[in-house]
Amino acid sequence: MSQPADIVDILAANPQFSTLVAAAGAANLVDTLKGDGPFTVFAPTDAAFAKLPAGTVEALLADPAALAAILTYHVVPGAVTSDQLAGQRLDVATVNGATVHVNGTNGVRVNTANVTQADITASNGVIHVIDTVLLPPSN
Repeated sequence: MSQPADIVDILAANPQFSTLVAAAGAANLVDTLKGDGPFTVFAPTDAAFAKLPAGTVEALLADPAALAAILTYHVVPGAVTSDQLAGQRLDVATVNGATVHVNGTNGVRVNTANVTQADITASNGVIHVIDTVLLPPSN
């Protein structure tokens, strides 16, 4: 059996993540997400990005620092699977430095986002698909 693909390759192979993959490229995060990890990525779909106010994605693509801050808020160090979250409420530190609230008591929610598909295994971590873009708290 071959080694599973890394996080970026898995996301790039799925058309519902085209905005996320483009954003990772614009924020210079592709090499990081292809790194050894392990990482847990809460991956918003194109539909999640489409729920942002008009012009938000374009503005972020033009501001790599702001984009990187948002994208790293979707990444947690280590490989965390849904069975490790079941029945728990946790505040988890992200690569961004801010914390996300994970509620695994009724399905899995991350802040206000629902995990719609969990535990996509990559060679350098795990991906959980979410239906809302996570925005870090403003300073």
